[in-house]
Amino acid sequence: MMVLYSGTTCPFSHRCRFVLFEKGMDFEIRDVDLFNKPDDINVMNPYGQVPILVERDLILYESNIINEYIDERFPHPQLMPGDPVDRARVRLFLLNFEKELFVHVSTLESAEEKLKDKARAHIRDRLTQLAPNFIKNKYMLGENFSMLDVAIAPLLWRLEHYGIELSRNAAPLLKYAERLFSRPAYIEALTPSEKVMRR
Repeated sequence: MMVLYSGTTCPFSHRCRFVLFEKGMDFEIRDVDLFNKPDDINVMNPYGQVPILVERDLILYESNIINEYIDERFPHPQLMPGDPVDRARVRLFLLNFEKELFVHVSTLESAEEKLKDKARAHIRDRLTQLAPNFIKNKYMLGENFSMLDVAIAPLLWRLEHYGIELSRNAAPLLKYAERLFSRPAYIEALTPSEKVMRR
């Protein structure tokens, strides 16, 4: 059975929980106290971070790597496109999310206020640029729910928690976020600590 070592407030762990519930498979989640991590976390992941997925002799870390593995191992419903060109484009988008959005998460969780304001502005501006995509599209790739939606959902859930306010121009993005949050797998994947991040 797969075991996911997961932080109860970690947006990257949240992504992996979302995929596991979306696939509807058997797995175990082990909550990790991020402020008092057990020693075996550093043994399994040299960077000392969660999420970590363990399946028999296989140990994986980094949420996008874990999620692609789960998607290939349990292909229904498929979250990565079948076509190699489309799959490569999705991977580029995922990298873009890391470098332009999620790179600011650690700042929002630990830095001084001045740095947090810059991080909030970066995220707000980038999300506002994405908003027009959802005037016609139900999800990132049109009608089909995909790994891109999984990747961005935890950030959208935490906007209020991080103190990020979006303008009216981002209304289509906020409607898209509500579609994600209403998915049964998304609701199941939330920890009690995450549920209180949003009113």
